Amino acid sequence: MRLKLGRPNPADYRRYFDQPQATSQSPLTVTWAGVTTLLVDDGQSALLTDGFFSRPGLLTVALRKLAPSLPRVDGCLARLGVERLEAVLPVHTHFDHAMDSAVVAQRTGAKLVGGTSAVQLGRGAGLPEDQLVVVTPGEPMSLGTFHVTLVVGNHCPPDRFPGAITDPPVPPVRASAYRCGEAWSTLIHHRPTDGRLLVVGSAGFVPGALRGQRADVVYLGVGQLGLQPERYLRDYWDEAVRAVGARRVVLVHWDDFFGPLREPVRALPYAGDDLDASMRVLARLATEDGVALHLPTPWERADPWI
Repeated sequence: MRLKLGRPNPADYRRYFDQPQATSQSPLTVTWAGVTTLLVDDGQSALLTDGFFSRPGLLTVALRKLAPSLPRVDGCLARLGVERLEAVLPVHTHFDHAMDSAVVAQRTGAKLVGGTSAVQLGRGAGLPEDQLVVVTPGEPMSLGTFHVTLVVGNHCPPDRFPGAITDPPVPPVRASAYRCGEAWSTLIHHRPTDGRLLVVGSAGFVPGALRGQRADVVYLGVGQLGLQPERYLRDYWDEAVRAVGARRVVLVHWDDFFGPLREPVRALPYAGDDLDASMRVLARLATEDGVALHLPTPWERADPWI
């Protein structure tokens, strides 16, 4: 953490809050609900990455044990209009991604899909084994109208709670119990429309891991990215955007998740990230490549394929 006071002002980037909004004719929509929680829905099948809604305060995270807030989970699912899901897909298993994943799976009948650490979270919450899926990295799996492929990635440095979750944590537990586990780049292919999106939840990468994959849209995690040297940002763009040939990029994981998701959305403070630094570099790279760059509005149904 840095000793820089204050936080970036998202209003400085108001022109980027221009994702194409979904219409009644949109065959596939994406809705952002903070951090890297994304609902991908075609009206027949729906997937949710992460499903993190509890958003405990900073002092709670630092000093107390954590447990999902069931009222917040239920309220957010209702606001998203979610009753059933094919799968919940945590991008990794830190608390700000996977703390609520098993509860969301319980509420919606979804499979909890990921690596062995995600499965341990499901067991700790009492999910039955037939709702727990350990993927084979790089191999597509069928989930409703989607094919989903999880590609091994990395967490953006520093990873404050590295390693795997080896035993089922039963909440309430300390934040440190939510170790990173496997970090994924999540490729989602909507078979009826051939629409393809990539979700990179943490601003980390494995060089060459996404080579040969294709995505029209990338939801690009930028948490902690603004604290990295510019060379790292350029490499990240190469590995996550240029590698898949994306023509649209939506930046996620820049919001201050130590509190409920409200509008206007607050950015993480400079002590933990620097959205201004990220925007300077990423906006320049997007212009160089002719890629549309956006910041999402919470709860807004978008059609990034328009």
